[in-house]
Amino acid sequence: MNKKVAFYTLGCKLNYSETSSIGRQFNNAGFQTVEFTDTPDVYVINTCSVTDHADKKCRKVVKEALKISPNAFVTIVGCYAQLKPKEIAEIPGVDMVLGAAEKFQIVDYITDLTKTNKTMVYNQPVSEAKDFVPGFSFGDRTRTFLKVQDGCDYSCTFCTIPLARGSSRSDTIENVVAQAKEVAISGVKEIVLTGVNLGDFGIRNGKREDKFLDLVKALDDIDGINRIRISSIEPNLLSDEIIEFVDQSKRFVPHFHIPLQSGSDKILGLMRRRYKRDLYVSRVAKIKEVMPDCCIGVDVIVGFPGETREDFIDTYNFLNELDVSYLHVFTYSERENTLANEMSGVVPGSTRAERNKMLHILSDKKRRAFYEGQLNKVEEVLFERETKDGLMHGFTRNYVKVKTEYDPLLVNELKTVHLTKISPDGDVEITESEEILAH
Repeated sequence: MNKKVAFYTLGCKLNYSETSSIGRQFNNAGFQTVEFTDTPDVYVINTCSVTDHADKKCRKVVKEALKISPNAFVTIVGCYAQLKPKEIAEIPGVDMVLGAAEKFQIVDYITDLTKTNKTMVYNQPVSEAKDFVPGFSFGDRTRTFLKVQDGCDYSCTFCTIPLARGSSRSDTIENVVAQAKEVAISGVKEIVLTGVNLGDFGIRNGKREDKFLDLVKALDDIDGINRIRISSIEPNLLSDEIIEFVDQSKRFVPHFHIPLQSGSDKILGLMRRRYKRDLYVSRVAKIKEVMPDCCIGVDVIVGFPGETREDFIDTYNFLNELDVSYLHVFTYSERENTLANEMSGVVPGSTRAERNKMLHILSDKKRRAFYEGQLNKVEEVLFERETKDGLMHGFTRNYVKVKTEYDPLLVNELKTVHLTKISPDGDVEITESEEILAH
């Protein structure tokens, strides 16, 4: 066909893995994947709906795309496309909108690249998104995001993901292992396991057939992959057995990202989270007991309906005392068709912003304290291609970000380095490049 396609991905690691899967379908159909700015014939924009800015981001990307390639056929997929297809269809220049059950048949839907004044919308109820479609990101020589689970059966009152992605479902262990081996052959050294509710891995056709721990054990035996990282796992699904196995494993790294959302039991109840903060404390304590240098990241939401100043201070103090390494802070935003959207006690926007800023400052302090605890240690770093001002970055197994002078020989290489000091921008400096290469 000699046609060109370009992609733009908004949102989570899972979206990136799915964009790569869709890209391979286009390649198999004869399309050439090109950069966003390379005047493609087709744009595919994979959207997110986590915040209330999804519409603004989508509109901006579409506008920029049509500036570059005015006659390009624009298709929107992803969570936003499932939740608000009619809203997207009103964006000037959008030619097609595909829901959760249709996005992986995108090549079949694009039969004519002629732009018209009418947007085609194919969007079945999310209950029709029953199949698990595997995927892994491609193009980054250093790491890949490997999708092993999709959908969610939880009913958190703030979340639209079950409405956008459907019920929990997973790949088989055999298929995941096969894909991981394919990744290993490509030369990628790190796999990041991704899913909507990763710890719920093992459900197929509505029945539980495996456990996440079974998958972890199977992946640990794969040759050719140096590191495997767990992207995010709910505290109620992070068992002692998983923690202990990661501690002793060959490939899984000492890094957990564990959503908390609030340090107030009252707010956790309003959110319908499946744990109280005592459970979270016990998970962190267990991790630090067996892996003292483990990096622990935390998701937290500020400004949830009903969150008083006392509730927020409760959360702040809880996090301040908790032995964690960094925070991902989200400002609560109203989402249609969620229970939280109907709750009383709405927190003013200015108050939400203030609380967000306070937790970002706390996160910076937490990260610096964690990095300071790692100084003067000898660690293995996986270096990345990224360069800025003549520098390149890399990460230790426990997710300490280091920087050094750019050297093309270090890209996608594992090197043993000495962590020396924290730079003004917060990264960790290491020994000179010549000394690194001498190791």
